[in-house]
Amino acid sequence: MTSPKPLDAGSLRGELLAPVGPYAALDVVASTGSTNADLRAAVAEGAADRTVLLAEEQTAGVGRRSRDWHSPKGAGIYVSVLLRPHGVPFSALGSLAIVAGLALMDVTGAIGVDAALKWPNDVLAGPDRAKCAGILAEAASSDEAAVVLGIGLNVARPRVPVPAGAGGLPATSLAELGARTTDRTEIAMLLLAAFADRESHWRDAGGDLTESGQLADFRAHCATIGQTVKVLLPDGRTAGGVAADIDEGGHLLLDQGHGGRRTIFAGDVVHLRPAT
Repeated sequence: MTSPKPLDAGSLRGELLAPVGPYAALDVVASTGSTNADLRAAVAEGAADRTVLLAEEQTAGVGRRSRDWHSPKGAGIYVSVLLRPHGVPFSALGSLAIVAGLALMDVTGAIGVDAALKWPNDVLAGPDRAKCAGILAEAASSDEAAVVLGIGLNVARPRVPVPAGAGGLPATSLAELGARTTDRTEIAMLLLAAFADRESHWRDAGGDLTESGQLADFRAHCATIGQTVKVLLPDGRTAGGVAADIDEGGHLLLDQGHGGRRTIFAGDVVHLRPAT
């Protein structure tokens, strides 16, 4: 098996760094524990708004609820972006996962991969709706609002099988789904450009998903709406019902029959079957 072509840091910087592009700094490292952890540490050191870090591999990649995110060398896009969104209230920072999910939809659409979003932070792709990407937004300790947004996108089939995610959700990759390109530099370029465009609209709207047009887009791409689901809540309990909608804050509205409608602010969703 041939070695994967490394990310072209020079090309990425040439297209994406200011004054030509939207980002203040962009680095590519051969290996790190976690790009999110690295940028959280960089916040205290004064790293600039819209700082980007990509890694060829992560040895301690983390997803939601501290789950491992398998990040084998050369098999995916492992990227984090540090944002200091002035004018956006702290309460709205979590909705950046919605924005990032839509940027991933822009990319999958551009390269010919059928995909959808699973609330709150997964991309499902292919006829079997396997997991192709995940998103993790983490507030960072700072004198001003700061958040680190991490994205892991499976590009090539990993050499070692990847364990299933929450609810037994299997993994897939762009290569397995017939993407028109699996060049990771090209895909990273598309992803970072799409995210910058959507994040700029979100920021200009003060983090308001409706005003920025992101909420309507998310509803259109969200495979969770209309599904009968089980939600694994942060406190270890579960909630079940029909995923009725996504509200203006990006939260899941769950219809529980006689139990009424419940707002889910955080949790892992398992799709059970479509609502009838």
